[in-house]
Amino acid sequence: MSANRVAVISSTQTELRGNWSGAQHIDLIAAVVTDVFKGAGLTLDDVDFVFDSGSDVLDGRSISNCGFLGAMGAHHKEESRIEEDGLWAALYGVTKIASGAANVGLIIAYSKPSESDTSLFYSSQVEPFYQRPVGFDHRAASGIQAQRYMADHGVGEKQLAGLVSRRWAAAAAGRKVPVEAVPSESDVLSSQSVARPLTKLMMSRPTDGAVAILLGSEEIARRTTRTPVWITGMGMSGDRHSFATRKAGALEACEAAAKSAFKRAGWSKPTAAIAETSASSAATELMVLESIGLAKAGRAIGLLDDDKIAVNKSGGSLPADPIMATGLVRLAEASRQLAYPAEYGLKSPTTAIAHGAGGVGMQTHCVFTLEV
Repeated sequence: MSANRVAVISSTQTELRGNWSGAQHIDLIAAVVTDVFKGAGLTLDDVDFVFDSGSDVLDGRSISNCGFLGAMGAHHKEESRIEEDGLWAALYGVTKIASGAANVGLIIAYSKPSESDTSLFYSSQVEPFYQRPVGFDHRAASGIQAQRYMADHGVGEKQLAGLVSRRWAAAAAGRKVPVEAVPSESDVLSSQSVARPLTKLMMSRPTDGAVAILLGSEEIARRTTRTPVWITGMGMSGDRHSFATRKAGALEACEAAAKSAFKRAGWSKPTAAIAETSASSAATELMVLESIGLAKAGRAIGLLDDDKIAVNKSGGSLPADPIMATGLVRLAEASRQLAYPAEYGLKSPTTAIAHGAGGVGMQTHCVFTLEV
């Protein structure tokens, strides 16, 4: 028996700001839950389950989602918390609908890292006996990954700076990330050194924000929208916990997740017209694009000038990384670009890839394929 088809019916997100000082978690969540139903032809009464993604560590209290159930519209409904990026919550929801156990699902992811110390958040995830005591965290892991990638493939710091500047410009154009001034290559290179060779602007910038997506069965999708975006493949994989035991210069879990998603979608190769990917740094964005198969090893920088694939047209995660929601934002962005290509200056794309990641040094990966 084949699985039922599942589509993205609607999506929305708040602005992704460095600090949403005038709003609490419930304000951000309530805003997207209210907005996602506008024009969708559905109400909260139609929703069979609510799956949400956030972090107790970032929120600073245990079982923090219980304080947000009202804002999520989850009272008297099936609700589950996924302590991973929101793209994993979407994977859980798609699986439930595909099995025939539900017809409509609401997926929510949120983050307010401005109220936390993100270094402590990441260091809490590393190996506790040898790495944590010496202060190893996501910055050190990203620096090591960048050094190896650049040494292996001859990619220079100026090229990484150019990538960062392009991503910030794209985010500013998309108007979902407030940007006072797009950093130039010189600005990127001269910003504070974080973990050589990476500067502060070469790392993803933690931002506050929330995102919501409505998923529906084929019957619901055909009844409520003229442009359903079908989720045709999904894959996820996790690398070894200890950073030192992973294969140097590679993101093996990303490769495995992508291959799994492509196999389920029936794709013989990654021929997506749109790619929305997550990354902890400019160097790992290139590594992700190559691990997915959109470029050969060391050649992903060339995608900046390739008009065949729209890569991170939203700006991606470098200018805006709402930790725990970044991957679900990628799914929302990719589905909107497929559904409304003219708004993004795209010419009738039919396929897309959305990617999410988690952990120190991008330990875990999740990949979706989308089609219209």
